[in-house]
Amino acid sequence: MPLSAFLHSILPAVAGMIGLSCYILVDTLFVSAALGAGGLAALNLSISVFSLISGVGQMAGVGGGTDCALRRGAGKSGSPAFAGALRFGACASICFFLAGLFCPREISLLLGADDATLALTQTYVRMTLLFAPAYILNAILQGFARNDGAPRLAMASMLLSSAANIALDYLFMFPLRMGMFGAVLATGLSACMSIALLMTHFAKSTLRPAKAEISLHELARLLSCGLSALIGELASAVSLITFNLLLMHIGGYIAVAAYGVIANVALVAASVFTGLGQGLQPLASHAYGAGDSAADARLRRMTAACTGALSILLFAAVFFFADPIAAAFNSEGSRELAQLAAAGLRIYFAGYLFAGVNIAAAAYLSAVARPGRALCLSLLRSCVLLVPAAVVCSASWGVGGVWLSFPMTEAAVCALSLAFLRRA
Repeated sequence: MPLSAFLHSILPAVAGMIGLSCYILVDTLFVSAALGAGGLAALNLSISVFSLISGVGQMAGVGGGTDCALRRGAGKSGSPAFAGALRFGACASICFFLAGLFCPREISLLLGADDATLALTQTYVRMTLLFAPAYILNAILQGFARNDGAPRLAMASMLLSSAANIALDYLFMFPLRMGMFGAVLATGLSACMSIALLMTHFAKSTLRPAKAEISLHELARLLSCGLSALIGELASAVSLITFNLLLMHIGGYIAVAAYGVIANVALVAASVFTGLGQGLQPLASHAYGAGDSAADARLRRMTAACTGALSILLFAAVFFFADPIAAAFNSEGSRELAQLAAAGLRIYFAGYLFAGVNIAAAAYLSAVARPGRALCLSLLRSCVLLVPAAVVCSASWGVGGVWLSFPMTEAAVCALSLAFLRRA
């Protein structure tokens, strides 16, 4: 496999994911400027709902795209995979939409909202759940576009969504003063714009879901290929909820707001490796489906070099610029928030020296039909190791222990990731 083919698949996916994460980062900056530390804390409490919806969409999109590539590598049609992903996405969308209609308050309280943050958290949760059909469909179409010869269009749709969200965020939150409602409305409308652009490809694609059938067994296999993508998002949601509850108990909403800064900057780092995994998936699945072991070996070497370089670069950038990054989110000039966020960024981001390997390894293992191992890595990174580590470390070292639990967990899982890759 030539380097040009690797870059052709990887760069659009990474650029698209960075664009997606940057709009979330800008969204957080706008919320901080308009609503202060209370708004930042509310956003951080409720963002896990978006992570869950995104994970379901990615499970269908990545799993369906992987199944499509495997079918085509074996000389078959990919339409059944597209049909199965769309039908699953429709069922999941209905469930999320109903939750948004009937129980946003109860969900907000479960996420840890208190009297100071409940109203804003409830607004974000309700609107995010009501826009779930758009988020899920967008993720499915992007996953299939990458596997249907249109990786640049998938990237363009993500960048369009990001640019539109930033512009609408500013319009709704400042000139129109729509507050948290405006922030979520901007995100939902930008996803609809992305869908509109992606549909220009599927209107002429050979994928025909309406004419394809897929059995329950095939659908389960399809979803299993994308299960690590769901667990990856759940890892973010579970750690976010755990950290929020611990920090609310230890340091109140200021500590939660500090974690909001860290979590949103970390989202940019995670998106780099998620994009790397998304770009890797079509190449790995095709090589595996075609039985090309030489191409697979070259692909793994190039991915390892890319992952290592990005990990070191991201950690160094955050370590040296932690103070100005924290200041950018501190519109009220809180000294406590600035100190907590800057110290947390330096400790937390040490985990990305290992997290890149874990994310890329899970994506690769899913792409070559090893969903069990990919799921194992994702589960260890989320509830199995991270949650106990956060509880134990916070009891010993307070807020600093919460930050430390992330690099400890990622380092432990990295050893297993390397072992799995050697066996693959």
